[in-house]
Amino acid sequence: MIDLELDELYQDLVDVVREFAQQVVAPVSAKHDAEHSFPYDVVAQMGELGLFGLPISEEYGGSGGDYFALALALEELGRVDQSVAITLEAGVSLGAMPIFRFGNEEQKQLWLPDLAAGKKLAGFGLTEPGAGSDASASRTRAKVEDGQWVIDGSKEFITNSGTDITSLVTVSAVTGVNESTGKKEISTIIVPSGTEGFTVEPAYNKVGWHASDTHPLSFNGARVPEENLLGERGRGYAYFLEILDEGRIAIAALATGAAQGCLDEAVNYAKTRQSFGAAIGKNQGISFMIARMASRVHTSRLAYYAAAAKMLAGKDFKIEAAHAKLVASEAAMDNARDATQIFGGYGFINESLVARHYRDSKILEIGEGTTQVQLMLIARSLGL
Repeated sequence: MIDLELDELYQDLVDVVREFAQQVVAPVSAKHDAEHSFPYDVVAQMGELGLFGLPISEEYGGSGGDYFALALALEELGRVDQSVAITLEAGVSLGAMPIFRFGNEEQKQLWLPDLAAGKKLAGFGLTEPGAGSDASASRTRAKVEDGQWVIDGSKEFITNSGTDITSLVTVSAVTGVNESTGKKEISTIIVPSGTEGFTVEPAYNKVGWHASDTHPLSFNGARVPEENLLGERGRGYAYFLEILDEGRIAIAALATGAAQGCLDEAVNYAKTRQSFGAAIGKNQGISFMIARMASRVHTSRLAYYAAAAKMLAGKDFKIEAAHAKLVASEAAMDNARDATQIFGGYGFINESLVARHYRDSKILEIGEGTTQVQLMLIARSLGL
């Protein structure tokens, strides 16, 4: 029989993060959401808990854990505040992991200790105005002049790129043409914050994730040392695809948490809200709706657990990650809609958690690969 129970170390982590989410994150979530303010104090405390270093080796300041531990933490944070959860997800999965996976020893020693401690954050510069799902259409370019990379171009929707503690953005750029294939050669380059010619543009006014930091970026002759190349030249596109596969497990975990948070709120409300002399949960129309919400959460959790298991076993997990991301993101959006319906007018008030989940959850079907991209990957795996 397959045992899906968490072992003691994982369960202890879940318990710690759940308590932190309820006691530290939840009380200030509505305030940061309303003010569109970045939760620096919460992020600092997450760093002290070691959450930013969960999958990073101890030699670089991390906890020496694994990616599943990160996913479990994201699920618990996602229940109460998606902005905080995505700050952790992007800070680790998109910020630190490219350096941890592909950086040389000098780059790891320079950047990872502060990233693993949550003292600094990093961004992942992939998406552009004309290159989203089709990242190979990138127009940002970089060339070597006098021992430096000179970068010109722009990026969009880059998380953690403009905070007071952002230390770098890893940028994908066209660095030439592959002579054997004739296709663009895409490389990744580390661009530290404050680099001349690198401008963090004003933050977006987003529908949701109001306490998450997201900016467009521009590069106008930005110069960094040639040794800031991350990994091998021309391997940037492959690197980012690998990072995105991992990230889809993380997003699925976050989305599962969001779906669970909506379920929690709906159950509590259905037990206490009275209508026609009885709790509304006695109404079969409401109770069946909540039962479907519970099934979505259950399915989503199993999906990301399965993807993480294959990843940790060193097996190909691309399709499992696509399944998990597809199922969990749709569950978060569907549960947010149903919870809002159950709450009625109260669900339409921005201060309520279900309203925040309703606004926040849509991006889960878009970021780190849209629903359509996941369907494409799954269809291809079936030979279609």
